[in-house]
Amino acid sequence: MPKRGKAKRRSSEEEQLPSKQSREEPSDLPSPLSFQSPADLFSSLLQPLDSETFFREFWEKKPIHLQRSDPSLVSYYKSLFQLSDLQALCSQGLQYYTDVNVVRCIKGQKKDLNQEGRVKHSVLNKNLVQNKATIQFHQPQRFKDELWRIQEKLECFFGTLVGSNVYITPEESQGLPPHYDDVEVFILQLEGQKNWRLYSPTVPLAAEYCVEPEDRIGSPTHDITLKEGDLLYFPRGTIHQASTPAGVHHSTHLTLSTYQRMSWGDLLSDVTPSMLGERSRTDVSLREGVPPGLLLGCSADENTCKRLAAHLRCLADVLETGKQDVRCTHLKRDFIMNRLPPHSQQLIQPMGRIPALEDEVCLRFKDHMVITVEPPQQRTDDVTEQVVFVLHSLKNQRENHMMGEDDEEEEQEISRGLQFPLSHLQALMQLKQEDRVSVGQLQLSSQEDKLSLVLALWSESLLEAL
Repeated sequence: MPKRGKAKRRSSEEEQLPSKQSREEPSDLPSPLSFQSPADLFSSLLQPLDSETFFREFWEKKPIHLQRSDPSLVSYYKSLFQLSDLQALCSQGLQYYTDVNVVRCIKGQKKDLNQEGRVKHSVLNKNLVQNKATIQFHQPQRFKDELWRIQEKLECFFGTLVGSNVYITPEESQGLPPHYDDVEVFILQLEGQKNWRLYSPTVPLAAEYCVEPEDRIGSPTHDITLKEGDLLYFPRGTIHQASTPAGVHHSTHLTLSTYQRMSWGDLLSDVTPSMLGERSRTDVSLREGVPPGLLLGCSADENTCKRLAAHLRCLADVLETGKQDVRCTHLKRDFIMNRLPPHSQQLIQPMGRIPALEDEVCLRFKDHMVITVEPPQQRTDDVTEQVVFVLHSLKNQRENHMMGEDDEEEEQEISRGLQFPLSHLQALMQLKQEDRVSVGQLQLSSQEDKLSLVLALWSESLLEAL
C-alpha cells in the first residue's frame, strides 16, 4: 500500500518528489471532539462506543461500524476535507505522486492516471468526472490545520505515528483493488456514501501491504455502507475494497492509520541487541566462540540450537527478575524524529524566568519527549560508555510529516537532542514522573549539575519555573 495513505514513510509504489510547504486555513466551526487530553480525543472520536470496550472487543480483533447522524458531527466531518477544497489546494503547487494520486480500479487491477509534475485543478476535475477516477490526497494534515490538531493528539495517545489519506471517488466507481494493510485503520466518512466490503484476513495482523486477487478472498464478512458522520474501524490484515454507490455524486472519506511496525516482534528486535550486549559483558559463556565452520553450513545443528536456546532462556530469566534494563531506542527515535510537532506552536519558546535553585519546576510537552540511554553520538575509547538523551519533536516540520523527506542534516540535529551524563538519568526520570519538582531536590550530587540540567531543558522549551 502507498506509504502516505497509511502511516508509512517509504513507498514501494510511488516516486518520491519534493514536499510542498503547508498552508492551513482556520475554521470557526466548533468541534464535537474533545481536545482536553489525548485520551479524551480518542474517546470522543469513538462515541457512542467507550474506549475500554473498543480495546477489549475490537482492537486487533474485528471491524466495527459506528453509525452517527448528529448534525454537528456531520458538519464538522465535512469541514475536515471536502471536494470543494481541491481548487484552493491545487493553487499551492501540489505535485502528482507526492501530494496526489489519481487511480481507478478496473476489473480488479489498479489503473494509474497520474501525470508528471504539478497538479492542475481542471485536469483533476476531468479525471474525477470523465474518467471516474479516485483522487487520493496524501497526508492532508500538512495543509489542514484541524487534521494536524487531531493527528497530533492521536500520536500522543497511541505513542506512535498516525498518518492519513483522503479519498474522493465518483458515483459507481472504485479506486483500489482488494488489498490489506499493515496498519490499524479508522475510516471517517466526510461526504456522500461509500460501500465497504471486508473479508477475513489471509495474514492476520499483517506486517506488510498486499493486493489480494478476487479468487482468493472469498465472500465478504461485512458489507457496509458508510454515511456522513460514520466511522469504520478494521485491524491490519483485513482485506477490503470500497466503492461509491449509484445515486451518490461522490464520496469523500478520511483514512486515519496507525500502529505500523509496533508489534511485540518489533519491540524485541529493538531491545534485544542492547540486552545481549550488556549481558555479554558479564557472562563469559556468551563471549565464547561458535563451532568452527558454522557459517559455512546450510543450517545450525542440534547442539548449536540447544546452545542458543539456553542463552535465550538465561536472558529471559534475567529479564523477568528485573535484573536487566529494557532499553528501547530505535523505535523511540523513529517516532520522535518523524511525528507531528505540537499544534500550539506559539507556546514553543522558553517560558517565564530562568529557573533558580529555590524554584519548583515542571516539564512541558511531556507527550512530545522521550528519554533514551545509549552510546554517545561521538564515540569514545570507552566502548561501554552510556549517556542519556532527551529527544523531542518541538522542532519537527509539519509539512514533512509522513513524507520521508527530512533533510539529512536536520534529521541529525533532531535525532541528537539533548545529551547528558548517565548520572543525570534519575533526575530526568524524577522530572518526567512528577508534576512539579524542587530544583534543590533533584537527584543529582551537586547544585551546579542541578542548575545546569534545568537550564538546558528550559532553553529547549521543555521546562518552566512555577
